[in-house]
Amino acid sequence: MPLDILLGLQWGDEGKGKIIDVIAPQYEIVARYQGGPNAGHTVYYQNQKFVLHQIPSGVFHPHIQCVIGNGVVLNPLLLKQEVETLIAHGCNIQEKLFLSDSAHLILPTHVYLDNLEEQNRGSAAIGSTKRGIGPAYQDKIARKGLRLGDCLQNSFEKKFLQACKIHNDILKKSGHPTASEAECQAYLEAINELKKYPIIDTSAYLIAALKKNKFILAEGAQGFGLDIDHGSYPYVTSSNTSAGGACTGLGVPPGAIRKVIGISKAYATRVGNGPFPTEQNNSIGDVLRKRGQEYGATTGRPRRCGWLDLVALQRAIDINGVTEIIFTKLDVLQNLEEILVAIAYQEIPYSFTEKALSSSPQPVYIQFHSWQKNDLDDPHLSFFLQEIEKRIGIPISYVSIGPEREQILSYNYF
Repeated sequence: MPLDILLGLQWGDEGKGKIIDVIAPQYEIVARYQGGPNAGHTVYYQNQKFVLHQIPSGVFHPHIQCVIGNGVVLNPLLLKQEVETLIAHGCNIQEKLFLSDSAHLILPTHVYLDNLEEQNRGSAAIGSTKRGIGPAYQDKIARKGLRLGDCLQNSFEKKFLQACKIHNDILKKSGHPTASEAECQAYLEAINELKKYPIIDTSAYLIAALKKNKFILAEGAQGFGLDIDHGSYPYVTSSNTSAGGACTGLGVPPGAIRKVIGISKAYATRVGNGPFPTEQNNSIGDVLRKRGQEYGATTGRPRRCGWLDLVALQRAIDINGVTEIIFTKLDVLQNLEEILVAIAYQEIPYSFTEKALSSSPQPVYIQFHSWQKNDLDDPHLSFFLQEIEKRIGIPISYVSIGPEREQILSYNYF
């Protein structure tokens, strides 16, 4: 069964959308398996930049079917806007988008609750994108959420308004703004628009496709460092960003997995709070941010920047069973005075929780010469890749040496 999983191995923003757009011709279906509109996958189509928040990144390829799986929390208003933008630019999405009837809904009130919760955390704020993701997953786990398939029932509007009232009552008691009647009405109108698309059991759809040997790419959002179970808790997202999340978030069997493709930048970035052992809160960090244009695709927030951390990367590789890795943004490191890579910590924590890393373990670095040109023939770049590959123990399949599609190169060291 040809199911491949592609996931970020850091704290998100590794360049997943761009990579998926390049490797997508190998697949017939691209399926999102977790997260919500807090993710922003950047794709270029007809020389224009698109940031996809909920729609799978293979959408611009005519032969690819796009699936939003049951593990996703869906904002109908934002999805409607995303769909309209794509249609306006000539993307024939009407014939290729399939929505899980089990995907939970982000209600307008979830967004207000998210803002309230982040406000109440004060100095211990997580760094939420405030898109309602956490509260939607909370309602899902509490078994009181609404699912997309519910909109096909006559009782949906009543259930929706009742859920919004419960949320608004909580907000009122806290003296916080509430979702208006107009916002709720706009939401219901967006839901009606989405009924034009197949709202189906996407698990059955994907399993049938696998049995026909159709090639499927499972697309993760955020990065492994934000996984609710294995990330730097509590500074994590609300879903399983790991390879295991693809099975539960799509309803497909583990035995279908053929490859797990991991993506990492040649350095490291993080948005929001949480531990970051190799962070460079100095001129080096400023250079990396400026060169790499390190600002959130969804929020616009500046990203924290630092050196590549092989301790964290190896852990991500091991837990996810990564079979090959893609390195992006190698061009950002060109012509630096020196390049550092962390290979150990002076004190090794047992886990990557905030408590374990609160002492800010000091990384042990090795140093590399920078390369003069972004070319695999450059001896310094070649040595860097060979050394990293040797240390992590899995092959590098592609490298990105620039922003253009043509600058994603197959890497054939092995």
